[in-house]
Amino acid sequence: MAELLLEILSEEIPARMQVRAAQDLERLVGGGLKEAGLEYHRAEAFVTPRRLALVVDGLETKTADVQGERKGPRPDAPEKALEGFRRSLPENARVEERETAKGPALFAVWDEPGRETTSILPDVLEAALQKLPWPKSMRWADLSTRWVRPIHSIVCVFDGAVVPITFAAATASNTTVGHRFLAPDPITVESFDEYVHKLRAAKVVLDHQERCQIIGSAAMTLAEKAGLTLKEDHGLLHEVAGLVEWPVVLMGTIDEAFMDVPEEVLITSMRSHQKYFSCLDAEGKLASRFIMVANTETADGGQSIVAGNERVLRARLSDAKFFWDQDRASSLASRAPALKDRIFHAKLGSLDAKVDRVQALAADIASFVPDADKDKVRSAARLSKCDLSTGMVGEFPELQGIMGRYYALFDGESEEVADAIAEHYSPLGPDDACPTKPTSIALAIADKIDSLVGFFIIDEKPTGSKDPFALRRSALGTIRLILENDLRLPLRKVLNTAKSHYSGDIDPTEDLLAFFADRLIVHLREKGVKFDQIRAIFALGDEDDLVRLLARVDALSAFLASDDGGNLLTAYRRAANILRIEEKKDGRRYDSPPEAGLFVQEEEKLLHERLQVDTPLTGVAIADDRFDDAMSVLAKLRKPVDAFFDEVTVNCDEPRLRENRLKLLNGIRGALDAVADLSQIEG
Repeated sequence: MAELLLEILSEEIPARMQVRAAQDLERLVGGGLKEAGLEYHRAEAFVTPRRLALVVDGLETKTADVQGERKGPRPDAPEKALEGFRRSLPENARVEERETAKGPALFAVWDEPGRETTSILPDVLEAALQKLPWPKSMRWADLSTRWVRPIHSIVCVFDGAVVPITFAAATASNTTVGHRFLAPDPITVESFDEYVHKLRAAKVVLDHQERCQIIGSAAMTLAEKAGLTLKEDHGLLHEVAGLVEWPVVLMGTIDEAFMDVPEEVLITSMRSHQKYFSCLDAEGKLASRFIMVANTETADGGQSIVAGNERVLRARLSDAKFFWDQDRASSLASRAPALKDRIFHAKLGSLDAKVDRVQALAADIASFVPDADKDKVRSAARLSKCDLSTGMVGEFPELQGIMGRYYALFDGESEEVADAIAEHYSPLGPDDACPTKPTSIALAIADKIDSLVGFFIIDEKPTGSKDPFALRRSALGTIRLILENDLRLPLRKVLNTAKSHYSGDIDPTEDLLAFFADRLIVHLREKGVKFDQIRAIFALGDEDDLVRLLARVDALSAFLASDDGGNLLTAYRRAANILRIEEKKDGRRYDSPPEAGLFVQEEEKLLHERLQVDTPLTGVAIADDRFDDAMSVLAKLRKPVDAFFDEVTVNCDEPRLRENRLKLLNGIRGALDAVADLSQIEG
C-alpha cells in the first residue's frame, strides 16, 4: 500500500467554485482508480484560492492478477474460424473443450499479471483532470485545454516518486510553491504529511474548514475585545475562506458620518463589495466596527491594511449615503408612475399592471386574514414595488422591499404598511421568517399567487430542475403563509379571483392546484408526513383549504396507524379489488343501494345496518371539521366488515344475491372514500 499526492497550482480559483471542484476531483479520481481495478483506504481533496489537491491513502501498488477467458467456436467449426480464434488469443492462452447447453465449444484461458499502479495513474489522473466540470472555464496561450484559470504547475507523487503526468502543457514534478507574497520559494515534497507541513511553514493553510475556523475564531475574539458581537454569516465566512491562503483577521472603523444610513445598507455594502463582517452592539444594532480578512502580514501589524480598507469603505459608503439622501427627496408614492416603464414580463405587462392586479387580489385575500385592514392592504400593495425606482435599490437590488419600508416610514406611512412593503417578498426560503402581521400576510400571498397564475397562463411552468421564475419557491412560500398563520383560505376561489384579473380564456386553476399539492407534499414530507396520505385527501377533489386538509391528513394518519384503521384499509382494498374485477367483467357499476330484502346471512344484515347509521354520521362530522370523530365512527365498521368477509361469499351462484352483495361492497368502499381516497395509500 502506498500514498498518492496530487496538486494543481493555478491562478486564483473563484471562491464559489472551490468546494465543488474538490468534491469533483475526489469523485473522478476515485472512480477512475476503482474502474482500473485499484483499491484504496481513503481519498480526500483540499482546495485553496490557488491550488486543488488530493491525497489517496492506502493505494495498491499494482492490480491483482486475473485469469482471462474467451469462448470460441465449436470444435468441429471450419478451419478458418478455428485459426482466427487462435490468432486472437494471447501467447500464453490455453485452449480447452467444454460442454455447454448448446453442445461442445472451445474456451481459451490465460493468466493476466497485475499492472503496476505507476503505469495506470497517468491515464486515470489525466482523464479526471480533463473531465473536471467547471461552471466556467477558459483557454490561455495557444493551448486547447480548458481549465478554470491558467495552470502554473502540477505535483504528482506516488510512493515518494514522481509520476510524470502531463496536463495543459504542465508536466508533474515534486515541486510546488508557498504563499504568493509571503513565501514564494519552491518547495519539494515526497508525502502528503510533508506537503501539509511545508505549506504551513510557507504561509498556506491547505484545509478550507480550518481556514473557516481560524477566521471565525479570530473575528469573534476581536469583536469581544471591543465589547461587541460578531454578526453571524456562514455564507460570507466560507466565501472569505476561499479568498485567502493565510488568513489575517483585522478590525476597522466605520466613520460616524455614515451611521445614520440604514444598517441594512451598510451591512450589504460591506458584505457584497468588500467582504467585511459586521459587528453588533449590546442591543443587537450595527456597531461602527467591521472585521476584514487579509491574505498577508505586514510589519506594522496590519495598520496600513486597515487604513487602506477604511479609505475604500468611506468611498463605498459615501455612494450609499448619497443614494439615501437623494431618494428621500421624493416620496415613495411619487415613484409609482415610473413602474409603467418597467416590464414585469414581456407577456404579462408592466410592473404597474402587476401592482394593479396584486392590489385588487390582496384586498380580496384580506377578507380571509383576521384583523386585516383592506385600506392598509391596498396602500401597501400600491407602494410595494415603488422602491425599485430608487437609486439605493438600483445599487443594491437585494434591498428591495427593505428600502421601501424605510422610505414609507419617512413619508409618514403607518408601520403596518411599511412592514408589509418590506415583508411581501417573504418567505424567500425554508430558513426565512414567515410574515405574521395581517397586512403583510395578505400582500405576500397576493404577490406570489399573481405571479403563479400569470406564469401558468403563459405556460412558463417549472420543468425538471428548471424554474427560472422561482415558482416552486412562490408556492412553498404561499403554503407556509397559510399554514403557519392558520388561515382558512379557499385556495380555488383565490386562484379563480387572480385569474379574473388577466385577459384570455386560459384557466390554470386545476394545474395550479395540482402544483400546490406537489409542493405541499414536499413541505410536509420534511416534517415526516407521508406523501400518500396527502394525496389520499387531495384526490377527493373538494379540499382546497390547506389548514383543513392538514387536519384531515393528521386524523387519517392516526386512524391508519391504529389496529382498526389498518384492518379497514385491508378490507377496503379487498372490496375495491373485487368490485374493479367484477365491474369490468360485467360492464357495469354496482353503485346503487342494496336491497335489504335480499339479505340471507346475518353478517350481511349487520353490515348494512352499520353502514346505514355510520355513513351519514361520518359525513356530518367531516362537514363540521370533526375529523377525529369521523375516524372514530369508521372504526365501528371494523367488526361487521371482518365478519362479512369471513362468512359471506360475494360471488355466489345466485345472480341476485351476488349483485346485492357487490352493492354492499360498494357501500364499504363509499363509506371509506368519504374520508379519503384510500387507493392512494401505499404499502
